[in-house]
Amino acid sequence: MNFVIVLVALLGSVWLLAVVEGWTTTGRLRPAAPLLSGLAHLGRESIVPRTPDRVFFETAPVLLLIVAVLGAAVLPLAPTLVIADLATGALFINAALAYVLVALIMAGWGPNGAYAMIGGWRFLGQLIAYAMLIVMPITAVAMRAESLVTTVIVGSQGGLWNIVYQPLGFVLFFIAAMALAFRAPFDLPTAPGELGGGVDAEYTGVRLGVLRLARLTLVITLASATTVFYLGGWHGPLLPPWAWSLIKTLAVAVSMLLAGRYLPRIREADLMRWCWTLGIPLALLNIIVVGLLVLVVP
Repeated sequence: MNFVIVLVALLGSVWLLAVVEGWTTTGRLRPAAPLLSGLAHLGRESIVPRTPDRVFFETAPVLLLIVAVLGAAVLPLAPTLVIADLATGALFINAALAYVLVALIMAGWGPNGAYAMIGGWRFLGQLIAYAMLIVMPITAVAMRAESLVTTVIVGSQGGLWNIVYQPLGFVLFFIAAMALAFRAPFDLPTAPGELGGGVDAEYTGVRLGVLRLARLTLVITLASATTVFYLGGWHGPLLPPWAWSLIKTLAVAVSMLLAGRYLPRIREADLMRWCWTLGIPLALLNIIVVGLLVLVVP
């Protein structure tokens, strides 16, 4: 039963995010637009490149969608509303989302096209940049909760959310999440004005529809992880717990869509340099500060 409820909540969140994305792009609020767009993709011809690696080409969109759903499976909407309350849930999220790279490399290699391949390898550069900025803030979150169980992590924030307890970790995790979801200004794998779509360039019809659905689902999953780790999860007054989880998740997801619209695209070399020379030292500082707080503050 939890699986069905979480899946419906995930699909509903993706639909709302697609509506908001359409509104920010066109200036028109059209609730039916995601459904119409999905039907349009179903009705269009799925063109296959002349010499593809067919296994990679067909598997990449589905794998990206599976990875996003797997990440959401360990993120609770309420104390008892979670698909899998694993003992290593926080690490499972990181392990599952590592396969985003695999999916994008496959999407870049499969069509046997120059733009797609460049987009896939660019994401490898982003992984080298942001990977530690995903793991290290999660480490600090687990230190405070003294557990990797996601429901316990949320429970530890009943008195004080982690965004207040460790704001530096929140900022680093949020930036890394945007890079993992390859949202602007970290949209190097697609780079519409530069690579003509990058990893999306050779996909059409149903395959493109699945790829876009997977990308929005990935944003929702990462927004939900941010809510669980830093925004107190289901904690909030008056409304039921699941409502607070959804409200916070959608707020984070929308902020991820809007934040990059006002920033220039960042080169992968610059992203790697900044993350390794600035981001990782700050993440270490965050772990030290949280460790001292855990020892000093009862």
